[in-house]
Amino acid sequence: MSRLVRRPVVPGLDQQIAGLDSVLQSGIATMSVTGADPGDNYLERMVKYIPGEVLGFSLVINAILDQAIKSGGPNAAMAGLPIPVIATGALIVGMILTPLFCWYVRKDGDAWMLNAVVSTVAFPFWAYLMGAVAFANIHDGNLAVILVLTLTVVTGLVSPLPARPKAVEQQQAAPVERPRLVNALDVA
Repeated sequence: MSRLVRRPVVPGLDQQIAGLDSVLQSGIATMSVTGADPGDNYLERMVKYIPGEVLGFSLVINAILDQAIKSGGPNAAMAGLPIPVIATGALIVGMILTPLFCWYVRKDGDAWMLNAVVSTVAFPFWAYLMGAVAFANIHDGNLAVILVLTLTVVTGLVSPLPARPKAVEQQQAAPVERPRLVNALDVA
């Protein structure tokens, strides 16, 4: 299982035609198309769009910043910078790291660009739910839950377009034998 959303793969025409041999021999009910990969289903996409690794990083940073605010009061600062400025910077860094992480863990067949876009949009919503210090003045736990639940349900609907296998890979993977036409001269 991949960490990122997988593209569905539509088999090439040659593979579809090769799959028809089984239909002619055993009937349509047992037909299986060689090389077809349905990709990730709704629930898998819903889970994979959550930027969990970057959220974990953000959670640690926000715990440190939250502790600094609790011990230093409303005017707390680190290295002369107010904590809310550092918290906003940490939120922006998390949004930059999300697509970079998607790029870093990508594999063949992953829709990593779509995953990066959806996960980057989702990151601030999840950070808001987790109580990021950047949102301390406007945080409402009930609103955060409603936003994240809605976002998660909607992101599961975002599905990558199917990928067609490359012609070269198809020929190397399964060369298809075509029936030979009988010529009138060959019969005689």
